[in-house]
Amino acid sequence: MQTKTLFISAGHSAADPGAVGNGYTEADIALEFRDHLAEALRARGVEFSKDGQAGENLPLSKAWRMAAEHDIALEFHCNAFHTPTATGVETLSRPVNMELGLRICRAISETLGIASRGAKGEGSGQHSRLAFVSSGGGIIVELFFISNPSDVVIYQRWKLQLAEVLADLLAEEVRGD
Repeated sequence: MQTKTLFISAGHSAADPGAVGNGYTEADIALEFRDHLAEALRARGVEFSKDGQAGENLPLSKAWRMAAEHDIALEFHCNAFHTPTATGVETLSRPVNMELGLRICRAISETLGIASRGAKGEGSGQHSRLAFVSSGGGIIVELFFISNPSDVVIYQRWKLQLAEVLADLLAEEVRGD
């Protein structure tokens, strides 16, 4: 039985595509992954809310408000850096969510075979204040570096498996297993 509520969000949108790298936009990656994760969660009988229908997402101003209404809220992004060799997964959150953020990092790192940069505080990312974290209480998940060609290839190869792995982790979390 599910004891916690879950919200999943795709970072960025058509209006703000985020980082661009190796033929992809951050918005496209985040939206596609959120939808793959949604399918995997449904297959496990997990109830959740998300920021829009398949193939669309809501503006950040609406997403963080929805996040604040749930016990667990995740928003997916891609990191980018001017050096194409930067790699790894990281999460940004409030201290109360660090343990879950660390487990998410570990799951992504092991599935994709990339480094875990760890669970970090909100101010550790590219932006000093993230409404999804500070106002919504959610966790930002930087899946990989879109600026790293190798990270992109690895993600594209393993994205469906990654959605399955995170769905298992989240199913346990919302059920209190």
